[in-house]
Amino acid sequence: MFPVPIEKTTKTNRIIYYSSVALVLLLWLIPLMIITLAAFKTADQLNAGGRGFVLPDPFTLTAFKRTLTNEPFMASILNSFMVVIPVTIISISLATMAGYALSKFRFRGMMIIFAIFVGGNFIPYQVLMIPVLRLTQDIGIWNTKYAIILFHGAFQAGFCVFFMRNFISQIPNELLESARVDGATEFEIFYKIVLPLVRPAMAALAVLIFSFVWNDFFWSLILSPISPSGMLAPAGLATIIKGRFYNEYNVMAVGSILVALPPVVLFFLLQKQFISGLTMGATKG
Repeated sequence: MFPVPIEKTTKTNRIIYYSSVALVLLLWLIPLMIITLAAFKTADQLNAGGRGFVLPDPFTLTAFKRTLTNEPFMASILNSFMVVIPVTIISISLATMAGYALSKFRFRGMMIIFAIFVGGNFIPYQVLMIPVLRLTQDIGIWNTKYAIILFHGAFQAGFCVFFMRNFISQIPNELLESARVDGATEFEIFYKIVLPLVRPAMAALAVLIFSFVWNDFFWSLILSPISPSGMLAPAGLATIIKGRFYNEYNVMAVGSILVALPPVVLFFLLQKQFISGLTMGATKG
């Protein structure tokens, strides 16, 4: 009924399996390897045909120096942290409280509220472009980081509530009832019982939301298109790291590495919690 573990299959199947994994991993790493090599080359080397797997001759840190001393681009990196961290904290905090209420309490309109949160995930974000743009202009936060924080904090709420509600619903009701019998308030139950139990799920959600918002390109261009004062790093990379007469692909490569690095680092820091959060409730017993 269930697939046989790879360790228990025949030797031929194991060879095919591990060879396929190695091939897919290699194909996935090829662009990263090319970008990494380009980061250690000069623009003249790249424009003279030294692209692809051609080794730098010589290795140079010129592109790193130009990127790290580019104030507009580094400002967009800082802006990304100033946007992503509040959005992650706000989204997870509100989603955990809403998930607790929607999973452990019964009240009129509960399913309608939950359906609204879930239904918001199916709205194409391009449809919201004009209304969100006009709204941020009317309230005076357009072309600032606050517009991006407000939008992502609201737009990520649907997925976060859906995610946390499903995890909190797996907590036995008997555990919460015993705490109520002992005289614990709802706040104490939520803070001392629910939060410690769903901490792996919160870590998994933090990695996902951080990656979603950090990699945002579309809304950064819509809500902060004029200057890098509110622009996120992906949009800042596309509009800032350019030469005057030709594209400096080595500088772009370094910028791409810097932009891709924070979500990867966060994943490895929270790897155990991330895997534990995704597998919570996968088995019974």
